[in-house]
Amino acid sequence: MSTAELLKGAAELFPGEVVSQAHVRHLELPSGAGRFALITLDNGFDHKKPTTFGPQSLANLDAALDQVEREASEGTIVGVGITGKPFIFAVGADLKGVELLKRHEDALAMGKGGHEVFKRIAGLAVPTFAYYNGAAMGGGVEIGLHCAYRTVSAALPAFSLPEVFLGLVPGWGGCALLPNLIGADRAVTVIIENSLNQNKQLKGGQVYDLGIADALFEGADFLEQSLAWTASVLKGEVAVARPEIDRGEAWDQAVARGRSVADSKVHGAAPAAYRALEIIEAAKDGDLQAGFDAEDRALADLVMGGELRSGIYAFNLVQKRAKRPAGAPDKSLARPVTKVGVVGAGLMASQLALLFLRRLEVPVVLTDIDQDRIDKGVGYVHGEIDKLLLKSRINQDKANRLKALVSGVLDKAEGFGDADFIIEAVFEEMGVKQQVFAEVEAVAPAHAILATNTSSLSVSEMASKLKNPERVVGFHFFNPVAILPLLEIVRGEQTDEAALATAFGVAKKLRKTAVLVKDAPAFVVNRILTRFLGEIQNVIDEGTPVEVTERAVEPLGLPMSPLVLLELVGPAIGLHVSETLHGAFPDRFTVSENLAAVVKAGKRGFYVYESGKPELDPEVAALLKQGDTVLTEEQTRERVLDAVAQEIALMLEEGVVAEAQDIDLCLITGAGWPFHLGGVTPYLDRAGVSERVNGKPFLAPGVASVPA
Repeated sequence: MSTAELLKGAAELFPGEVVSQAHVRHLELPSGAGRFALITLDNGFDHKKPTTFGPQSLANLDAALDQVEREASEGTIVGVGITGKPFIFAVGADLKGVELLKRHEDALAMGKGGHEVFKRIAGLAVPTFAYYNGAAMGGGVEIGLHCAYRTVSAALPAFSLPEVFLGLVPGWGGCALLPNLIGADRAVTVIIENSLNQNKQLKGGQVYDLGIADALFEGADFLEQSLAWTASVLKGEVAVARPEIDRGEAWDQAVARGRSVADSKVHGAAPAAYRALEIIEAAKDGDLQAGFDAEDRALADLVMGGELRSGIYAFNLVQKRAKRPAGAPDKSLARPVTKVGVVGAGLMASQLALLFLRRLEVPVVLTDIDQDRIDKGVGYVHGEIDKLLLKSRINQDKANRLKALVSGVLDKAEGFGDADFIIEAVFEEMGVKQQVFAEVEAVAPAHAILATNTSSLSVSEMASKLKNPERVVGFHFFNPVAILPLLEIVRGEQTDEAALATAFGVAKKLRKTAVLVKDAPAFVVNRILTRFLGEIQNVIDEGTPVEVTERAVEPLGLPMSPLVLLELVGPAIGLHVSETLHGAFPDRFTVSENLAAVVKAGKRGFYVYESGKPELDPEVAALLKQGDTVLTEEQTRERVLDAVAQEIALMLEEGVVAEAQDIDLCLITGAGWPFHLGGVTPYLDRAGVSERVNGKPFLAPGVASVPA
């Protein structure tokens, strides 16, 4: 089947494609270097809708290559360049089209179609150049790899091969070409390590330093400089030197390192990284066509697998659902926020103050029970601003302005008398929270929103003794505040639409992923994690060795093991939340005597790290009182997953969130659960747990799986 027929068939499967054009224009290169053909990739929209490659877009590029191929063979051009629209080079395959594929042969055609078009670039009779002027990802990076030379803009903000992160492999040349360009070890960093580190992006300078680009130019006149450099290359004035690739032991070591990175991140639970490594390993002999064929096969297999569908589902949650929160009120009801009050000046409160300060750039005032604590909190914020200045993230004027906006006072009346949004981050105890809100209500303006950062307590009960409980809203951040995007916005029984709308408006300015949740014990993430950790703890308490229990959930590929997570949260906080949930749901949530003993002993966790790896602390081992019921890893995993599936079904019945999609969005953005799981519900559906426990899947067919 010809390339045109492949692409025509694929285009019929994807009628809703946002089509990218490949505009060809001709120009005379500087210094009399000759007539040059420049192809610009552009979907006709601004940078907010990046250029992608669907089947019709590839067909348009194919047609442009017909033209320049003819001109090259006729000798009317001296070279061909490819660039993108302002701020965007191209960001790869159109995932909306990938979602629609139902058959292995259609997925195979998608891979072959991309390869057949891109390969033509390397086959042109004149030198080819890619000018990475803006964001380049996936297929956008790969089209440049098929060129003979590449330049990159110093202003380029994001460059990556994110396929493994989503559950794919770079399938249009990335796995075969990149290691042959920059060496296997650097390729493993870009394809495997960066991808599995939450899709880490490269900046323009890093792209150049890695050897992916041959020249680096400033963004302001990037294309002009690139064309001048092109002229110098074509005239022989600039010779591009590339290091010789080590195809010996270094290549094998790089692949082995990639496997250890994949094992540490996904523990064999997701196939994409391992398929990519197989292709990199086979690329050692430089046979590019064999590499392209292997990419096609891997791409087709993975497109028809559950991990990719979960990855795309997760991507859509974060990119789309997160921007339109389910149940959020009309944004026109939101009140302006021109001053923020923070009750407390401890670490969490100080982190919140810094976030509000940086994102809203309005006065932020902290209060606490003594001046020393206040000074320490303000000092923390100043110190963090100084760090931003040192890293050149802000300039001196901005640093001075931000420092001037933050202050601390003992007197709440003085601090909060003109505040529009006041958030408390004090000790997690209902009586303390109620007292704080009573004091704040007495001095705050009538329109001010009163927000609580509680992680598990009832917002309705907290507001119940106030004159105006309708303005109290839950505003639950996740630690570390600067890194985790989730913000659970909790509607109390009497919270009004204006308070909610203001909370969502503030969340958007804070650049957080806001999810509306009902005022139910521990809300979403902490409730699921507590049930998850609680069942792990139960299995340990009943007699299963700690190491068996930890290994049992490794196939999920979670960011850390359960007991390491407990250490991060803090055993005392974990115990407190389990006690809160045991009070609400005593039949499902237990309070572990062993965990209580660990907390009482003042231990920070179950492990010591003297060897560099986590090992059970002998002092903790001595505290543990275990029964004689020993489960296998499989039995443990089944029990833990059954508990999670049951809890999620109950939460959806209670209306804690609108849909299962919100559960997954919370776990991805608030607990770092992997994209290849799609959060949790696609995995539970795929593994048959949902059916076994609840009698039905959480998601309809095709939502996070291959369409029927």
